[in-house]
Amino acid sequence: MMHVTIEFGGQVFNPSGASEVDLSIPIAEHGGASAWYVDHMRVEVVRSNGFLGSVAEGGAVNFRNVTFNPHGNGTHTECLGHISPEAHSVNEVRIPAIMPCLLITVTPEKIDRDGIISRNQLQTRCGVHWDSKKNLPPAVIVRTLPNHASKKSRNWSNSNPAYFEASAASWLAEKGVDHWLIDLPSVDRESDGGVLAAHHAYWNYPDNPRRDSTITEFVYAPDTLEDGRHLLNLQTAPFDLDATPSRPIIIPCSQ
Repeated sequence: MMHVTIEFGGQVFNPSGASEVDLSIPIAEHGGASAWYVDHMRVEVVRSNGFLGSVAEGGAVNFRNVTFNPHGNGTHTECLGHISPEAHSVNEVRIPAIMPCLLITVTPEKIDRDGIISRNQLQTRCGVHWDSKKNLPPAVIVRTLPNHASKKSRNWSNSNPAYFEASAASWLAEKGVDHWLIDLPSVDRESDGGVLAAHHAYWNYPDNPRRDSTITEFVYAPDTLEDGRHLLNLQTAPFDLDATPSRPIIIPCSQ
C-alpha cells in the first residue's frame, strides 16, 4: 500500500487506505479487449536450428515471439506521434510517477445512432468534484455508462462506440490536463474519414503541439471505485513507438 499525500490546486489528495485499483486490461492470446479489426495477441514458440522454446515440449526454457497491435489490443497509452507525420515516441513523454487525477462518470448522449460525450458533460461532472475556475488535475479518467465488465473482453470492431466532441477534448487541454484516460477504444468516432477531430483538438495539432500529453484507451474502472479525487501511477512499457501497453494504477483517496 502506497502512502503519499499531494496538494494540488488547493486540494489535498490523501490516500484513503483502500487497496490500489489496476485499471488495465491485459493483452491476451485468447481474450481481452480489442478493436480496429486486429486479431488477439499471437504467441509463437521459437523453433530454430535444433532450438525449442517450449518447456512443455521438452525445451530448456520458454522462448516465444509475440505479435500484437498496441492500438488494438488491451490498455495502451499513446502520444502525439499517433497523428503526426513526424516521429514522436511515447517513451520520451515525461510522466510523473504519482500524480493527482480526477475520475468522472458520464452517460454518452444519444444523437442519431451515435453516443457522444460533450464538453458540457465533462464540465458538469468535473465541476461536482473540482472548482471549475481552476485548472484541472494533470490526469482525468472518464468512465462511461453502462459499465459492464464485458468491456474487458469485448471486440469493439464495427460497433460504433461512443466518442468525444472535439470541443470536449480542447476543453481538457485548456484546463491543463496532460493525461486523459478513457474506457473506450478511441476518443474519436470509429469511422470519421480520418479526421480524428478530438485527437487533434486535445494535442492542439498542428498549431501548437502538446508533446508531453498522452491519451490512454481501453481502461476499466470498476463501479466500486468512486468518482472524485485520487492519485494515479501511470505505468508504461518502454516501447520506442507512438503507443505502448500501459498499466494505470489508482490509489484511492478520501473524498
